[in-house]
Amino acid sequence: MNRTIFITGATSGFGEACARKFAAAGDHLILTGRRKDRLDALKQELEGSLRPAATATPATPPNRVHTLVFDVQDRTAVDAAVTSLPEAWQKINILINNAGLALGRDFFDEASMEDWETMIDTNVKGLLYVSKAVLPLMIPTGNGHVINLGSVAGKEVYEKGNVYCGSKFAVDAISKSMRIDLLRHGIKVTAIHPGAAETEFSKVRFKGDEGQAKKIYAGYTPLQAEDVADAIFYCASLPSHVCINDLVITCKAQADAIYFYKS
Repeated sequence: MNRTIFITGATSGFGEACARKFAAAGDHLILTGRRKDRLDALKQELEGSLRPAATATPATPPNRVHTLVFDVQDRTAVDAAVTSLPEAWQKINILINNAGLALGRDFFDEASMEDWETMIDTNVKGLLYVSKAVLPLMIPTGNGHVINLGSVAGKEVYEKGNVYCGSKFAVDAISKSMRIDLLRHGIKVTAIHPGAAETEFSKVRFKGDEGQAKKIYAGYTPLQAEDVADAIFYCASLPSHVCINDLVITCKAQADAIYFYKS
């Protein structure tokens, strides 16, 4: 499709699945994350399926995958990375604010303040930092699209969800306000709210405890990263006058943030 897609958190989960999905459609990719080795491996994988250098033009550079290594929590690093983009990569059509995480699942009075700060700094402040840095490169296109990854935890609060839920409620509210404020620039804003999905999410939440992470998905078939990437790609590929504002996605066994049917 020849669009330029900027994806945060592209080294795993939804971000990595989105990279593969948009690459298959022939889009340019700016992939970002903290783990350089994973970004380099994904870049190498995807470049093999994209347009050869021999067919490139100034408008479609031969290096159709560009990587930026930074942590979205670091505002200075975000600004420096986006500023460093070569001129050929400075027209961004779609921003996918995917970077995010949950840490711990504890009662409010027993939870870790460090976990809370990391979730707020990543899920909320990181989304703001990246959006503010990228929007000046999107506004001139006149038809940009911001896609924010929320969660069913941003729709309903559940026990021991406390600050993670709060951070995703914030993503929901920020998405709504962005949609209003960016109308004058012709920019769409879509919020995607996945339910239980089998990615690295639970492993990170339980701090590497794979046994505890696997228990979350026992007794039912959860979403896969590719399911969410398919929905994101669909939202990003509609006619220019059509915008899906808000989309909640769960597996068949999940009704909302709380109720599951497990065999």
